[in-house]
Amino acid sequence: MYTIFYNEIPILLTDSLSKDTDDNFYYLNSVCLNELASQLKSNKFTHVILYHSDIKVLWKIFKSHFKIEKAAGGLVKNQKGEMLFIYRFDKWDLPKGKIEKGESKNDAAIREVEEECGVEGLVIQKKLQKTYHIFQRNGSEILKITYWYAMETEFSGRLRPQLEEGITKVVFKDDEEVKKALENTYENIKLLF
Repeated sequence: MYTIFYNEIPILLTDSLSKDTDDNFYYLNSVCLNELASQLKSNKFTHVILYHSDIKVLWKIFKSHFKIEKAAGGLVKNQKGEMLFIYRFDKWDLPKGKIEKGESKNDAAIREVEEECGVEGLVIQKKLQKTYHIFQRNGSEILKITYWYAMETEFSGRLRPQLEEGITKVVFKDDEEVKKALENTYENIKLLF
């Protein structure tokens, strides 16, 4: 199953049926994705489920309706067990950014975290799940696929927000502060926790 967020509303792509399926359930062939997008913009739904018997076919058809942008980022922990957050557009977020041509996903993740936060000495511990969200840029709808990595650092220097990217704060947060930050973040970030 895939979960894609559109204006924080989850679109679930699935190849399995359930007795508990609700009114927001559509067979892929019975709904036009452009029509569905306009309904999602109007906030009529809390979620949408798209079904096809073959999840690979469903994902391929779904992706074909969007420009694709690939990004990479990190869920970074320091020696105290605190998690690294950035503050941008009035929400707490995790550092991430576009993968450059010819760059590997893990190299992009490290570069983006370093650039956005001023942190150094990042070590990737493991790959995490991908997240998906749709946003608009210049009148086009973009499907952003973000590759996430759990990272650690022994960095204890001064963190520096990348102001030109709209980042106004960079901080390590303890468990209690993380809980509070997750009250003001994006749904796809909540999935990582």
